[in-house]
Amino acid sequence: MSVVFSKTHGLTDQETHYCPGCTHGIIHRLVAEVLVELNLLDNAIGCASVGCSILSYNYLNVDMIESSHGRAPAAATGVKRVHPDKTVFTYQGDGDLAAIGTAEIVHAAHRGENITTIFVNNAIYGMTGGQMAPTTLAGQKTTTAPKGRDSSHCGMPLKISEMFAVIPGSAYIARVSVHNPKQVRQAKRAIRKAFSYQAAGKGFTMVEVLSTCPTGWGLTPIDALAWLEENLIPYYPLGEFKTPEEA
Repeated sequence: MSVVFSKTHGLTDQETHYCPGCTHGIIHRLVAEVLVELNLLDNAIGCASVGCSILSYNYLNVDMIESSHGRAPAAATGVKRVHPDKTVFTYQGDGDLAAIGTAEIVHAAHRGENITTIFVNNAIYGMTGGQMAPTTLAGQKTTTAPKGRDSSHCGMPLKISEMFAVIPGSAYIARVSVHNPKQVRQAKRAIRKAFSYQAAGKGFTMVEVLSTCPTGWGLTPIDALAWLEENLIPYYPLGEFKTPEEA
């Protein structure tokens, strides 16, 4: 019998708390695999956010800091400046990064901090009850917008990657998804590039990952994958928005 897959040692053996069908676990695995393959695992320090990913320090087999809501980029900045030889990253959701923590992440990018951000965008507040987030689509129903997001009242959803692509201090900005095997492979390539560019001292790197929230969306895991492809991707197109050659 041949082994076709084994779990990376970049992950612990702790069972995750995520809802069935949530793709946080896939994203964790990609980050862990890349750190191992680039031989950065033992040199990495992560900054977890407040949100569904709040317990990620139990799952990623690296030193982790639990940051206050939205403040992971500020914590990561301090860690990187004290330990410039370390691989430092933040792992943040859209409510954390695109709402309460917008100032921290924008200024970290403007300063060109040599850190990597993994930004998980599921277009909703997951942990706190399915409220509308800055990334919630126009017309999308949430617990705080039961009739759907009204863009005339709430504005349009924030396109974080497009915003960060025009910030001079950013080096690599990409948006990927994990809703099928092909996209998972492409997501891993983007995460690898982000960490590689940090190791090369290129500056701020960010990978936005479109993710599902079956519970918050009120869908089955399979239907949530289809909903992501049919609704999120048309508004949040996938691709690389900035590379070091363009920085």
